[in-house]
Amino acid sequence: MAARDSASLLVRLLVLFHTWGVWANVDVNMEDRVEVFRGDTAQITCLFTSSDGVGGMIIQWFYVKPSGEKQKIYYQDTTMKFVDRGTQFTERMSVNGTGATGEIVLTISNVQPVDEVEFICLIKGLTDGTGEGRTKLKVFETPERPTIEGVQTGISVNEDSPSKIGICEVKNGFPMPNITWYRNNTPLRADRDVVKVVPSITTESTKLVSVRSELSMKVTKEDKDNLFYCEITYFIPGGTKMTETNRINITVYYPSTAVSVWVESPKGKIKEGDSIEIHCQGNGNMPSSFFKISKKGSELAMGDGNVLVMDNVTRHQSGVYECTSTDTDTFDEISGNTTVFVNFLDPAVVMPEDTVVVAQGEDLMATCNALSSLSQTQTVWIKNGVEISVGHSLTLKNNTFETAGTYMCVVTVPEIEGMETNGTLTVYVQGPPDILELENTEIDASYEETVNLSCHVRGFPAPSIIWTTSDGKNLETTSQMKTEEGVRSVVSVTVTADIIAFCNASNEFGTDTVAFNITARGRGVIIAVIIICILLLAILGSVLYFLYKKGKICGRSGKQDLTKEKSSKDNIVVEMKSDNTEEAVLLGVNGEKQPPNDQ
Repeated sequence: MAARDSASLLVRLLVLFHTWGVWANVDVNMEDRVEVFRGDTAQITCLFTSSDGVGGMIIQWFYVKPSGEKQKIYYQDTTMKFVDRGTQFTERMSVNGTGATGEIVLTISNVQPVDEVEFICLIKGLTDGTGEGRTKLKVFETPERPTIEGVQTGISVNEDSPSKIGICEVKNGFPMPNITWYRNNTPLRADRDVVKVVPSITTESTKLVSVRSELSMKVTKEDKDNLFYCEITYFIPGGTKMTETNRINITVYYPSTAVSVWVESPKGKIKEGDSIEIHCQGNGNMPSSFFKISKKGSELAMGDGNVLVMDNVTRHQSGVYECTSTDTDTFDEISGNTTVFVNFLDPAVVMPEDTVVVAQGEDLMATCNALSSLSQTQTVWIKNGVEISVGHSLTLKNNTFETAGTYMCVVTVPEIEGMETNGTLTVYVQGPPDILELENTEIDASYEETVNLSCHVRGFPAPSIIWTTSDGKNLETTSQMKTEEGVRSVVSVTVTADIIAFCNASNEFGTDTVAFNITARGRGVIIAVIIICILLLAILGSVLYFLYKKGKICGRSGKQDLTKEKSSKDNIVVEMKSDNTEEAVLLGVNGEKQPPNDQ
């Protein structure tokens, strides 16, 4: 009876709490969707308000599996917070925020397409008020650049069914990209018996999607000049993007009434060294047609077939190229031609040529020119990899050793990429030797250590270098090499005492010298150690002699029997005897006096 009364009272209280608004109302606000690129970090924000406050609040995160089942991935209350183990997000997720500000952020790193699920933020108040919000995570991956491959064989207008035109393929996108075929900027739609588009879709284990589309159609005569390509539409966060493949054309077979000849590659202007591909095509292009391409004015046939390839062309291959189409059935001949012009750029001519010698302080002007089939060329001067001047002429004023070196002029043709030539000029500046600044000329070395001394001297003519010492001896050079600025010389010195080594440089214009002060360390230290050891031994000997004279050392007068066999802790004695008495006082080890007969 009491239990029923208590239950009835509890129900009435619950009704009153609900009526008076005592129960906490939890409002949760979340974005409908969060969009990120594959591999990026996603942040899903859960905003909530509660009349309960933070004290007894429970925060949980879930995601919805493909089956519709909810999977918990995070739990937090006032005493604990933890990430559920064994889920696909365990190692890549974190949750920021305590709930005090009404904001909890779920962060997932390295997002992948398999992570595209719906996330649930569940907030439960102390009085069992509960709020829930949901956000869908959308993942995007930009696909690889699409490819297109056209058929290599001709297609006859007489075919009864659609013939294969080409295949477009785009790989590894998410969500699935869309492919649309175009002919001359007009989209092609599937049309029974005329246009046929067959797609195939491949989904990788990573859920990235590759799409392949094959186009087949019945061709007409007009398709001989048509270009086919694919447009790929793919999705990105917040919208879509589009990209296109290269254009392809197809060979159409129908009776010929004219022959077209063109340079297939390279596109644009041709330069010496290019590979040229000349195509010719009859507007009928039947398999029974036979083609021959030749250069007008040349007695030699250039090649049979409707494609002529010439590698590493020169200006001498400029001219008119004619293609003759012969129908092997009717022996009718039709011809067409095209003009090929190979642009050229002669080697650069630098004046003065090769090398030039100037005195210090003199000015020098050099020029660089290259003859080209194109009127506009551009010239730059480069030294040590740095562009120092623009224009065909180079002026060096008040020359010094710093201006000496090799200058390269590079001549380019702006209209044609990669068309360039170059020439060089080496400038020598006459002057006396100048030893370049050294990092260290004061050297500390251990005794008998070998020290390498280096001396870099600039000047022209190239200076001769002699190494000497302060006591007038010559040192043998270890190595010597010419540099762009002058000469670098190295000598090895074995240090046995303090020494001064001189690098002496000279040429017909003067001399320069630098001194290396080498201090020998180690030998004086050894001598000092030996002297200290001798002094210590002398002091020790003096102490021992003093103790001996004072009778502190046993065995001085032969009074102690060292051969006595019996000994113990109580009968080990020390004889104490002064020089002016025969009486000896014997002490045991315990300090007790013993008679002499016990010795």
